[in-house]
Amino acid sequence: MRIGLLTEGGYPYVNGDAGPWCDRLVRGLGQHEFDVYALSRGRRQTQAGQVPIPPHVGRVRTAPLWTARDDGVTYGRRARRRFTESYGELLEAVCAGATVPSGTGPDAASARAGGDLFGVDVGADAVAEEVSASGAPDLADRFGNALYGLAELARDKGGLVGALRSDTAVRLLERACRAPGALHTAREARVPDLLAVTTHLERALRPLSLDWYGDDDLGAADLCHAASGGLAALPGLLARHFSGVPLLVTEYGVRLRSHLLTLAPGTAAPAVRALLAAFHGRLTAEIYRRAEILTPGNAHARRWQERCGADRARIRTVFPGMETARFTEVGESPDRADPDTLVWVGRVEPAKDLVSLLHAFAEVRKEEPGARLRIVGGPADAEGEEYLGHCRALAAQLFPDEAEGVHAVGCNPVSFEEIGGPEAPALPDAYAAGAVVVLSSVVEGFPVGLVEAMLCGRATVSTDVGAVVEVIGGTGLVVPPRNPRALAEACVALLRDPERRERLGAAARARALELFTVEQNVAAFHGIYLEIVSRCPVRRVVLDEAGDPLPFATPAETHVPGRWHGPSARVRPSGLAPGWAAGGPVRAAPASGAVPAAVPRGVHGPAAAAEGAR
Repeated sequence: MRIGLLTEGGYPYVNGDAGPWCDRLVRGLGQHEFDVYALSRGRRQTQAGQVPIPPHVGRVRTAPLWTARDDGVTYGRRARRRFTESYGELLEAVCAGATVPSGTGPDAASARAGGDLFGVDVGADAVAEEVSASGAPDLADRFGNALYGLAELARDKGGLVGALRSDTAVRLLERACRAPGALHTAREARVPDLLAVTTHLERALRPLSLDWYGDDDLGAADLCHAASGGLAALPGLLARHFSGVPLLVTEYGVRLRSHLLTLAPGTAAPAVRALLAAFHGRLTAEIYRRAEILTPGNAHARRWQERCGADRARIRTVFPGMETARFTEVGESPDRADPDTLVWVGRVEPAKDLVSLLHAFAEVRKEEPGARLRIVGGPADAEGEEYLGHCRALAAQLFPDEAEGVHAVGCNPVSFEEIGGPEAPALPDAYAAGAVVVLSSVVEGFPVGLVEAMLCGRATVSTDVGAVVEVIGGTGLVVPPRNPRALAEACVALLRDPERRERLGAAARARALELFTVEQNVAAFHGIYLEIVSRCPVRRVVLDEAGDPLPFATPAETHVPGRWHGPSARVRPSGLAPGWAAGGPVRAAPASGAVPAAVPRGVHGPAAAAEGAR
């Protein structure tokens, strides 16, 4: 079958999010054809280049989200009216409220934090208002219909960039904010707030203006697979709308949650935060409503999806797949570890809460004076650099007698290192150095570093965030986040009990090899692909040169993998119905209807004989 893989800031870029996972998925499913449609997030990412592409990837199309020139499209009177109606309807649905998770349970704090991001006036009563609004089908339908109306206008007229940047767009937003029933915070929006929201919406809606939705692009796919929610899935929504192509959405980190976390108080005015959270909530709800199947990477992501309106019957949890070969040697040699060393591995940033880890280690040293802590990893941005400096200063303050040369490995209890250095030339070497691996995060999605430690057969101490408990499954110790004393007690317990460490490490390795390998991940998606195309096949009506349908031009046995050559017939999508033609664009037969006009490369058997006879 032909798969349209949709990414945002990820594969196939070298420094893209979830790039390794997408690459392993594509390479593991070589029996299918892939086309990659990638939205890039910045100039630096684009300039860094792309990873090598496997031969069964037919095309790679990219588009920047970080810049867009005015398309120069001038709308006539009717087009302006269409834009006003569709965009105004979309904004009214947004201003009526957002879809934000609610409820109780382990994720309730994160859900309430999301509600708090709306601002003071959108704290308790407005969150209740938007939760009830999220279940109203009329609001969901209004947002969806308006979104597809804008997409149809962009396809007919050549783009929306100029229209979404126009004074008309700002006036429509102001009217929606002042309308009866709009959120109280939205009604307080001032001109700078309206301009900021308009700029953000223009950027978010840029995929509507792309030329990706023709019959020889996404419209020719048998399935669209979005590697994340949010803007990555938006082209899949449009392919479904225009051509009936089913949509699969995978979320290893919930995009709506990421947007809410970036809208913390102080980042923008309350009205801006409320409106942007509302828009992304509506878009997320529409994606969840239209996707044939959602595949969260863990129960934590699954709970967010369900609270945002996803149908439980269409959710399949698929754990990420990881390469195990490089961790094999370490996992099979647990005696390599220093029995007195704790190891932390990851990207240095405030969410990892290394401050709590350092305070916990100070408690550990009181009980175990010979203990050492190795912090292995580097910052990803300027904020991480500043945080790393703060952690170094804190380590010098907590261990004043050993502060001199605190960055070196040796007699000092705390060391700060990076992968590639003399003590940790490769990632497995970092895990091999310690008897216990520690995760101290306060925010975490799927803890990849924790799985790597499990593959290395290491006992772990982790904070109860994200999918940690689901990943550990009883093979490690879990403590509350931001609790240095509990973290220290768990570390001391494992440092003092080598037999327990060995049992937990062996159990962790067995669990990781059973659940988190590339093989299980690829096999799961292969089965889901087959399920979707068997249940939701795309029917394409082939037209001859006169525009009349050819009812028997594409029997099922004509479908084979490969590329098609020769002049193409026009293909008219007709929604979802029994009888499907997968692979490349469907080609018409000659006027006589006797023999197909072109034979795909790589044909064998009767079809090849027929081609040779001609």
